[in-house]
Amino acid sequence: MQIDRDDMLRRFLAYVRVHTTSDETSETYPSTECQWDLARILEAELNELGLEQVRLDEYCYVYGVLPENLPPERAGKAPAIGLIAHMDVSDQVPGENVQPIVHEAYAGGPIALPGDPSIVLTPESDPPLGDCLGLDIVTSDGTTLLGADDKAGIAVIMAALKFLTENPDFPHGPIHIAFTPDEEIGRGADKLDIVEFGAEVAYTFDGETAGEVEDETFCADSMDVVFRGISVHPGFAKNRLVNAVKVAADFVDSLPKDALSPETTEGREGYVHPRLFEGSEDSATVKFLLRDFTEAGLREHEAIVRELAEAAAARWPGSAVECTVSASYRNMKAQLDLRPEALGFAVQAIEEAGLEVINKPIRGGTDGSRLSLAGLPTPNIFTGGHNFHGQREWVAVQHMVKSAEVCLRLVRLWGSKGEKKGLLPAAG
Repeated sequence: MQIDRDDMLRRFLAYVRVHTTSDETSETYPSTECQWDLARILEAELNELGLEQVRLDEYCYVYGVLPENLPPERAGKAPAIGLIAHMDVSDQVPGENVQPIVHEAYAGGPIALPGDPSIVLTPESDPPLGDCLGLDIVTSDGTTLLGADDKAGIAVIMAALKFLTENPDFPHGPIHIAFTPDEEIGRGADKLDIVEFGAEVAYTFDGETAGEVEDETFCADSMDVVFRGISVHPGFAKNRLVNAVKVAADFVDSLPKDALSPETTEGREGYVHPRLFEGSEDSATVKFLLRDFTEAGLREHEAIVRELAEAAAARWPGSAVECTVSASYRNMKAQLDLRPEALGFAVQAIEEAGLEVINKPIRGGTDGSRLSLAGLPTPNIFTGGHNFHGQREWVAVQHMVKSAEVCLRLVRLWGSKGEKKGLLPAAG
């Protein structure tokens, strides 16, 4: 089971150079035109590998199928397995003009990023780096993110497909591929028709530390808190002006300082996260992420934010506040528990690859969250990346290789032991 490491790295370095930042303010599918550039590259590469039913649809989803090659006694018995990764990158930091750097045979100590001398990776500040002595580390130059989230996942899947197409005797059932746009803005599963996709079980390759498999995610909502003020010319504003920016600032200052925030929580603790503040004297908006592992916890967090917002408005007579909540995704564990082989085979594949299994809830979400709740059980598998969504992002090449090996072991397990059961009914 020899993964072509050099070809995988070549693909990855090419993918990260393609600008694919998504935009949550856009109403188009995909949200940005630049995502088409990578989609067309991947469509061509799937055709070059000889996959069937390769297509790039009107919404920028790339699909392909590798038919089964099972012996007669297993022919037609194995379920179709989906392999999924997303093409877009976060807009939290620049994602254009990425200049990847390969730091070969990491010897320990600091890794300085030349584009921004203030950014230095060290094992002390970034403990996973200390576990990568001797490995090849890829970073950006420090002026942009790297894009390992999730172009490492795309490269992993392509490396596994290259092996399978070059080794036709390696047994596997039907393999269905999907590369999705707009995952970073919560829309990656919006236009993926799971019935047409045709997989019975799927895996997103969108995780971090080598050995991780995740079958549980946050429940997630977004919340807009809009304060209305009274706008008056400042020269004539005494006893008349009500400044919405000040009301909103008062509200933000009232949020808990030592709890309920990303910077004060870990494990299974949820949070409320103000991520955008904008406005004027007349109207000011604070956009929130609400996260918890249960829906009851989400409702509690929503109530806290609403109460603090209403209290702030009450302290500023003449102001008003409106809170609007939008659902994003839900914890996928309940649906995955209905198909225990999805996690079980992943655990076995990771163990067979010689890694320690790390099974923990994701303090975030994946396309698999939405797909699992829609009836397609979709755990998440590691790719070896770290520090996603920032200039400090990095990935270990050898851990990407291990991810591809896990992918191959997974499809072999499903081919030899998996049984068709039909798609699960969509969650209500």
